[in-house]
Amino acid sequence: MDTSRTYDQVLRASVTRASSSLAAINFAVALHTLKRFEEAKSLLRKTIPVARRVFGANSHITLTMKMNYAQGLYQDDGATFDDLHEAVTTLEEIERIARRVFGGANPQTTTCGERLRVARAVLCARKAGKDVVFRT
Repeated sequence: MDTSRTYDQVLRASVTRASSSLAAINFAVALHTLKRFEEAKSLLRKTIPVARRVFGANSHITLTMKMNYAQGLYQDDGATFDDLHEAVTTLEEIERIARRVFGGANPQTTTCGERLRVARAVLCARKAGKDVVFRT
């Protein structure tokens, strides 16, 4: 698979339509699975502001993109402490928004809570000098 070509196509795609935004989310998840975190972060850094502008800061699409961005931060073996802190802070913000907008039982809220617990655990483990390995 020529990911650079697909990556360019996704970047050029307008995220003014939900299908384009979902394609960006799916592509970022695929990049995470391939452990290509830098590419996923780059994609999401470019698409999150557009999704926020088009769909709103509290939309399911925007929050999913931000959640995937944070997940890529804490799953990256090369993550710095700043990256891990950013992941925790981002997930805390998303969880507050999701709880307020969708309610505590919503899958978006519960998934965010689970990822927040993992991000905090990774941060604590790395502070203690332990390596963290994610299996795919």
